[in-house]
Amino acid sequence: MVDEKIICAGFGGQGVMKMGQILTYAGMIEGKQVSWLPSYGPEMRGGTANCNVMVSDQMIGSPIITNDATTVIAMNLPSLVKFEKNTEKGGNILVNSSLIERKVQRWGNSSIVIVLPPDVAKYLELEPDNPIILKPEEKSKGKFCSFWKKE
Repeated sequence: MVDEKIICAGFGGQGVMKMGQILTYAGMIEGKQVSWLPSYGPEMRGGTANCNVMVSDQMIGSPIITNDATTVIAMNLPSLVKFEKNTEKGGNILVNSSLIERKVQRWGNSSIVIVLPPDVAKYLELEPDNPIILKPEEKSKGKFCSFWKKE
């Protein structure tokens, strides 16, 4: 059984592939079995992009995720519309709320939201589209995790 099945999706240039690679490398560092399956169009920027990431203690038979993602990370509205239904019951749906204004249809599944107001990104010296993960239910204020920081 695969422990984590993550779909990262958005427009090309938003760091979707980099996000998937970093999650995969983190699994490798922990000694897990990993799989990273990218999918993107021929465009350099602005085309659709997504990747499937699996992290497990056991061998991974297939890198394809269908209707049982433990987490979906949607960086734009088309990605949310396409992949939110692929989340398993009790899974997480992470949303870039700076580009997605509509509520997640399966909101009961998620307690994590990606927020990226430009002033927060500037303060943390992040590129404008680099995601910052905030957990609204977190008891201690001010905790966050950034995927990568500008050098």
